[in-house]
Amino acid sequence: MVAGGVLLGTLGVFVEEAAQDPLTTVWFRCAFGALALAAWAAATGRLGEFRLTRRGLLIAIGSGSLTVLNWSLFFAAIERTSIAVATVVFHVQPFWVMALAAWWLHEPVSRRQWAATALALVGLTLAMGIFGHGAMALEPSYLWGVAMCLGGSLSYAVVTLIARSAGTVSPLALAWWQCLAGTVLTLPWLLWHGLPPLGAPWAWLVGLGVVHTGLAYVLLFAGMSGLAAGRIAVLQFVYPITAVIVDWAVYGRALDRVQLLGVGLMAMALLATRWPARPKA
Repeated sequence: MVAGGVLLGTLGVFVEEAAQDPLTTVWFRCAFGALALAAWAAATGRLGEFRLTRRGLLIAIGSGSLTVLNWSLFFAAIERTSIAVATVVFHVQPFWVMALAAWWLHEPVSRRQWAATALALVGLTLAMGIFGHGAMALEPSYLWGVAMCLGGSLSYAVVTLIARSAGTVSPLALAWWQCLAGTVLTLPWLLWHGLPPLGAPWAWLVGLGVVHTGLAYVLLFAGMSGLAAGRIAVLQFVYPITAVIVDWAVYGRALDRVQLLGVGLMAMALLATRWPARPKA
């Protein structure tokens, strides 16, 4: 799971270096991600998992459509903010999941969860850089990027709730069908605008599918299957922490102290919602 998180933390570099529009980038990630996941399923004898019932297929197509939306918004947000800011803001999605589950599925929300959500919102406000970066953070493009990332995290939260209702559909099969649906949905855009020039852009874009969808997802699924929920919650922070470090190391864009404080508050809030409560005496 650490290896998968580190790989995902480098995703923003591939997006930046490919320098393509968000929908073209999404098509490549979906198409080559589907190929990589299919190759893995064939090598491990799990192709049979891809056969779905009618309900499972509807769930896969619906979640695939939302995946296209959240990836497109996330990639567009990276262009307008930075890899670090977009990744950190995107990780507010667990709190969207909690809020939607309470409203949509009428799941109970404890006092600790409400307190953690309030703490996460404070942390998110600080992490967005509105206070630390001054004029830059008030530019319309930057604010639009933050809004896109919040929208992407909201759509991903809906995908998470849909996946919870998938029943017997395995995570591998669901990810493959999501990629396949995304490939079909974004194909008209690619046919209209054409393929990017051969060379470096293709290498970066294919890497998004093979490395950041195929390999990273396989590692994450394998890791989650052998870990307790509390440890999974901790290890999920490998992704945003790696993204912050990579953004600084490659592009020299570092979060200021206020933003780092916000990231810390969000981490504390997420751990508070996911770590098991102590049993009462």
